[in-house]
Amino acid sequence: MPRATIRYADAGVDRERAAAAKRSVARLARRTFTRGVLADIGAFGALFELDRRRWRRPVLVSSADGVGTKLKVAALAGRYDTVAADLVHHCVNDIAVLGATPLFFLDYIAAAKLSAPLLEQTFGGLSRACRALRVALVGGETAEMPGVYAAGEYDLVGFIVGAVDKRKILDARRVRPGDVLLGLPSTGLHTNGYSLARKLLFEVGGYGVDSFVPELGNRVGDELLKLHWCYYPVLKPLLERGWLSGAAHITGGGITENLPRALPPGCAAEVRLDAWPLPPLFRLLERLGSLPPEEMLRAFNLGIGMVLVVPSRHRARVEAALRRARSGFYRLGEVVRGRRQVHYRGSWR
Repeated sequence: MPRATIRYADAGVDRERAAAAKRSVARLARRTFTRGVLADIGAFGALFELDRRRWRRPVLVSSADGVGTKLKVAALAGRYDTVAADLVHHCVNDIAVLGATPLFFLDYIAAAKLSAPLLEQTFGGLSRACRALRVALVGGETAEMPGVYAAGEYDLVGFIVGAVDKRKILDARRVRPGDVLLGLPSTGLHTNGYSLARKLLFEVGGYGVDSFVPELGNRVGDELLKLHWCYYPVLKPLLERGWLSGAAHITGGGITENLPRALPPGCAAEVRLDAWPLPPLFRLLERLGSLPPEEMLRAFNLGIGMVLVVPSRHRARVEAALRRARSGFYRLGEVVRGRRQVHYRGSWR
């Protein structure tokens, strides 16, 4: 008896849907192309020409990251565009703290089954975020992998490449005791601490994504899916004028683990916890989990998404520039002599 013919679709992979997705991605990606892009979507690799007139000694800066279990919240809410923009913003922030200008971006999305809403919203979100920042979306990978991912599960990863003139690299060597620490507010959790936040809100608190919480003035899903703010437009003029000695993107590990990455040996950071108000979401999480301060400080950004290290002679200029940009900020403390770590003073208000 002849065997039945087995095709790729019988193994759970729909090639026609994948081909349609690639055509959609190509259209959206082309809208983001900048002058440096030399190859269309679909080549084996992306080609990008660096404008040597822009940098005397260009250094390429790269980073890769994801948005963690915030994807779980997006899946529960059926909204995938905001986490896609989060991914671009997170990656851009990571290289901006080194003084880099973002140039091009690649993505990786994989799922057990790539649904139309997932693909359309994800690529739409990536494209809009890249266009707003003048970053070229030059390619990536779209993979349907049944058996690797459970039904309804997916992953999203981003890769960013930027450039900075070698003499303008922002690293810890510029930081000195007496430098001022200015904190730029976050919009919420950004893309970190979601495993703990989901446990506290959904399991301990018994909330759902559509639950309205009076103390938040918002639905849980809307609160958790707030955009990871991109600080590059605010940082760019400060970097161009040489007014910063360092910067730290506050992601996983909070201020406790991220701020020391911007400090040289022999320097510590002194941060006053009463320098900024603790947003309602973090107060709710603290209450639900009876979380001690040290756990809160390591798990969440607590309302601070970026810390700028500013030479005291430039503080007035930087603060004036932040006001002109309508960017809120808080005077968190200063750099002091000591072991490379954060010393906290007081308690949050």
